[in-house]
Amino acid sequence: MPPATSRSPWQRRIQRAQELSSQYPAASEILAFYIYIAGFQENLQGGLRQVLDARLSSGYCELGARELSELSSRFGSFLSMTEKHAPAPLAELTFQLRAYGTAFWSELLRSAWSISSPSDPQGLFAQIFLQPYAEWLRSRASLQPFPHAYAICPFCQRKPGFGVLRQMGDGAARSLVCSFCMAEWEFRRIVCPGCGEENDKRLAVFSADEFPYIRVEGCDSCKTYLKTIDLTKDGYAEPVVDELASAPLDLWAREHGYAKLRSNLLGL
Repeated sequence: MPPATSRSPWQRRIQRAQELSSQYPAASEILAFYIYIAGFQENLQGGLRQVLDARLSSGYCELGARELSELSSRFGSFLSMTEKHAPAPLAELTFQLRAYGTAFWSELLRSAWSISSPSDPQGLFAQIFLQPYAEWLRSRASLQPFPHAYAICPFCQRKPGFGVLRQMGDGAARSLVCSFCMAEWEFRRIVCPGCGEENDKRLAVFSADEFPYIRVEGCDSCKTYLKTIDLTKDGYAEPVVDELASAPLDLWAREHGYAKLRSNLLGL
């Protein structure tokens, strides 16, 4: 196994998904599918780097004709991979999308790129495909974070998908992470990222023995929640993967009347 510093983010995420799949059988199906997704995303990003590098801007913007053409030309292979490896409901969706053809794919990708939070299955599926391109663009941009009162991605202006706690001095500082472009920005710990509530009596925190390093942080004012991965308790965590694996915590949150602030990469 190569040293962690020499592995790509995708390779680290794939390894983590393999490890968690054996630890949490209930999440094994979704993690097995994610492994195929991450492998495809790494290859997609590498291919786009070769043909689009000189045309990239420094910030998030609408897809140009060249970018849209390159992306839509690769969407068919994404559908083939997903149809083969996805859970049954998603495999059926890919079968339907294949029949629509490239003109429809192009418009679907354009729409999913522009809409911050699509709610339809096709839009969510398109964002899985677009995610590595958004992450690449973000890696090249000089981010200008919003004031701490705003829980909005400083690059693509989407809501955060999860939080992380990192060691800072004698404690831990919270950051929020966009599950689309993977931008990370600092955010105060005792405040709801959904509505700005600061009364700690209205900010519920739940954790389970099964996932001692992951917290559900809910707000009783706006009834939203997000999960935060505490890297001071598990430094091996890959937050995007561990968030997927901890689906039982989402079930707890829904049973207690909370809605997720933003769904994760796979729409969960």
